[in-house]
Amino acid sequence: MTTDRSKTVLVAGGAGFIGSTLVAALLKRGLAVRILDNFITGKREHCPAEAELVEADIRDLDAVRAAMRGVAYLFHAAAIPRVILSVEKPVETELTNVIGTLNLLTAARDAGIKKFIFSGSSAVYGNQERLPVSEEMAPNPLSPYAVQKLTAEHYVRLFCRLYGLRTLTLRYFNVYGPRMPTEGAYASVIAVFLRQRREGRPLTIDGDGEQTRDFIYVDDVVRANLAAMESHLGDGRAFNVGLGSSVSVKRLAELFGGPVVHRPPRPGDARNTQADLASIRSVLGWTPEVTLEEGLARLMAMHGVGRPG
Repeated sequence: MTTDRSKTVLVAGGAGFIGSTLVAALLKRGLAVRILDNFITGKREHCPAEAELVEADIRDLDAVRAAMRGVAYLFHAAAIPRVILSVEKPVETELTNVIGTLNLLTAARDAGIKKFIFSGSSAVYGNQERLPVSEEMAPNPLSPYAVQKLTAEHYVRLFCRLYGLRTLTLRYFNVYGPRMPTEGAYASVIAVFLRQRREGRPLTIDGDGEQTRDFIYVDDVVRANLAAMESHLGDGRAFNVGLGSSVSVKRLAELFGGPVVHRPPRPGDARNTQADLASIRSVLGWTPEVTLEEGLARLMAMHGVGRPG
């Protein structure tokens, strides 16, 4: 496929889990792709040779400005993305998740790019009285991370209204899939269960396991980003990106199989999450395609993990 150099796309955080999956899809479409990453959580092996690589930190405005030259579209997928880490290090995570976003917005405005697409988070909803949660509900952040993502989202909307920068936010629910971190503070519950099953250890559940989550496969998240890029829309609004159904962590453990042990609940986590997808379906024409069972089956086969007999 011939690369269209008139449509250079910058992916901030393009060496990470979601960002690198998006980079691969953009390259497949024949777009010129530039990756901006500091490799604190991203991996160099996730950066294809066809993509231009800029190793820099989004907290460095001068570096961000340099990376923005010639860019038509920006996907902002760079973040320190875990709730528990933000509870432990609120200042450090604020500098990346808020100031880094502000730097990207400023550089994008000054470069006159066509559209800025922000990877937001369902964490902004916190606990709500009813499910599924819609974009019209008042946010209720329960952690520094959630406050940071909400603040960044306000800036994304403000830059549209104040400066005319065309922007959109995609509020991701619980994303999983190939390349997701499986170690340390960045590992999600699916990644932890996958690693524990691979190592033959019991599955660890935080709290009673009755908390529910809306899990969305990374390929569907990428499709939502592409739909946002291709849409005429750029008015700063936010869209939910989830499966539209939820499952308890206890049930998730049953899908993996094996013994389970419980730990104390984690601070800052919402009790239940489930996305209302009416807005993104009607406006962007996006709907998820990969069921949870299918997504888990792909991952378990990829890692050579089968359900215990």
